[in-house]
Amino acid sequence: MSDRLVIALPKGALYEETAARLRRAGIDVPTDVGRRLQVLAGDGETELLVLRSSDVPAYVEFGAADCGIVGKDTLWESDASVSELADLGFGACRLVVAARRGDRYHEGARYPTFLRVATKFKRAAQAYFAERDVPCEIIALHGSVELAPLVGLADVIVDLVATGGTLQAHDMVEVDEIARSSARFVVNPVRFRAKYDALLDLLERLKSA
Repeated sequence: MSDRLVIALPKGALYEETAARLRRAGIDVPTDVGRRLQVLAGDGETELLVLRSSDVPAYVEFGAADCGIVGKDTLWESDASVSELADLGFGACRLVVAARRGDRYHEGARYPTFLRVATKFKRAAQAYFAERDVPCEIIALHGSVELAPLVGLADVIVDLVATGGTLQAHDMVEVDEIARSSARFVVNPVRFRAKYDALLDLLERLKSA
């Protein structure tokens, strides 16, 4: 096991805020990593893995990274056995059920007998509707899900919203909020014991940065 601290970072929407928080915590994250997936920070003692957000939990679980920063929404859909140590408070968004305004589900209109739900968040959606005894078919999509109700593919969607602007643009409204997400600091439990002082120090600096 290397003495170097290895941190998994998410590409995409969380990357800039993650990099900024790490810089404030004293980790010299390069401004532009280009196409590189493995980067040595300026201190020469910290290695950064720049990954798809959905891959961060797996890299941490199997010890390729000691720790990582990832959205809670990614953890909802992951099987990875990682320890979540802190809510870092940035990248806030909400997982909601949404539908066409004209269907009036937000006003209490009854769902169809067998609801069709378009989403990228299969586990969270299944759990939500199962808890409410609402039979449904989950339609897994990987792109923009807002189109699904508009063309008759689904009755509702389950998706993340930040400002709600995309829903408004498609004349859709929130029916219910399922959960809230933000960036979380996760660790590999074995590595946390082995590198306790270094990881605890990084955690404290991230929380106070």
